[in-house]
Amino acid sequence: MSIPQTERIEPSFKPLELSFPLPKALHTTVHVQVTLLDKCTTVFITTSTPGDSTGSVKPLGSFVYAMPDRTSPKATISTTIYTTPASIEYTTRVAKILARRTSKPIYVGCSIDPNGLGLTVEEEMEGLTQIVNVIAEKIGQN
Repeated sequence: MSIPQTERIEPSFKPLELSFPLPKALHTTVHVQVTLLDKCTTVFITTSTPGDSTGSVKPLGSFVYAMPDRTSPKATISTTIYTTPASIEYTTRVAKILARRTSKPIYVGCSIDPNGLGLTVEEEMEGLTQIVNVIAEKIGQN
């Protein structure tokens, strides 16, 4: 019995890198990196302002895994992998919404602290909506 020959294939993927202004947050730019894989998607989100030093190190923020609930299409399940108190709620919200909209597991790393940006609840929700819509559009899931 001979062993069938297999061809080794290296993974090949190129992350999507997006930047756009955050609505209602003066001079704040959102930076997103999206990596699409066969079984899941990885998203990293951060912000910058003109006063940020180019050599400064920003905190990584929280990291959350979310997946759609197979028993209930409108529900999602999430697990916090790493938490930063200022960004955990925002990160979890983004992860759950994207998992529900894409119907795939998703990892989200996010350092956005809406309280640190000085936004009202309405401004925060408008920013969250724009971030999710831009990511979902680029992924191809509306």
